[in-house]
Amino acid sequence: MKPKKTLSDRFTTRYQLVIRNEENLSEKSTLGFTYAKVLVFSVVVFVVLFVVSLFLAETLLAKWFDPRHAQLEANKQLFELAKKMDSLALEDQRKEKFIQNFQRVLSGDTGTAFVDPAQSLNGERPVRIVGNMSASQSDSVFRREFEKSNVTLTTNKYRDLQNTFFFTPITGYVSDHYDAKKGHFGIDVVSKKNEPVKCIADGTVIIRDWTQESGYVIAVQHAGNLISIYKHNAELLKKVGTFVNAGEIISIVGNSGEMTDGPHLHFELWYNGSSLNPEEFVTF
Repeated sequence: MKPKKTLSDRFTTRYQLVIRNEENLSEKSTLGFTYAKVLVFSVVVFVVLFVVSLFLAETLLAKWFDPRHAQLEANKQLFELAKKMDSLALEDQRKEKFIQNFQRVLSGDTGTAFVDPAQSLNGERPVRIVGNMSASQSDSVFRREFEKSNVTLTTNKYRDLQNTFFFTPITGYVSDHYDAKKGHFGIDVVSKKNEPVKCIADGTVIIRDWTQESGYVIAVQHAGNLISIYKHNAELLKKVGTFVNAGEIISIVGNSGEMTDGPHLHFELWYNGSSLNPEEFVTF
C-alpha cells in the first residue's frame, strides 16, 4: 500500500512537460516544473497585471474608467479661473491707487492720505500713504507715467456712482457708524438671526475668505471701481468669480470672528482705493 502524499509533497514533486511532434512523436522540447513554482508564477503575474491596470486607470485611461475624472478636471479649471480673477482684481486696485495718487498730486494735495482696503479686510491696521515730495517734484514724476497710461481725469469725485441704485444689504438698525478717524471704515448693522445678506448692486465676487478678526468675509467688485465688503457672516453662499445680481442673497448674517459681540453685519464700501460712508449711499 502506497503511503499517502502530504500537501508539501504535492507542491514539491517535480514534473516534466514534454512536447512531441504529432506525426512521428519525436521530442521537441521539455519543461520541468513543480506546483509550487506554478503557484508563485501565477501570483506574480496577477500582481503585475493588477498594478499595471490600476496605474492605467488612474492616468492614461482615467477619462474612461474614473467617473470622478471629469469633475476633478472641472474643479481644477475653476480654481485656475478664480486665481486669475483675484490677480486681475489686485492689479485693478493697484492701477486705481496710482491714478488716485496722481490726481491728488496734480491738485496739489500731496499730504492727503488714503487707506488700502486689502489690509482693512485682513483685520490689520490700515496703511496711510502720504506724499513727502514737493508738488513740482511729484508732478514731474507722475506726469510722465500719466502720459503713458493715457487716462482722462475728472474733478467729479463720484461720477461713476451717480446713476447707480443700491439695494439695502440687510434690514436692521445701525449700532456703530462709519468713523475713518477711529479706523472703523464701515457700519455695523444689527439684524435678526440667520437673516440673509443681499448684494447692493450687480457685480462679481472677488473675495471669499475667513479671517481671525472678521470671520467669514465676502467682497464684490461692482462697476465704477466700487467694492462692497460684508464681514462677520455665519455662512457664505457665493464662490469667487461668480456674478451676482443686485438684491441677490450672498451670505447669512452671523457672529464669526473675534471683533464682534453679537450677530450683525459689518458693511464697507470702497471707491478707487478710498473708503466711503455707506449711509451716504445706502438706506438702512
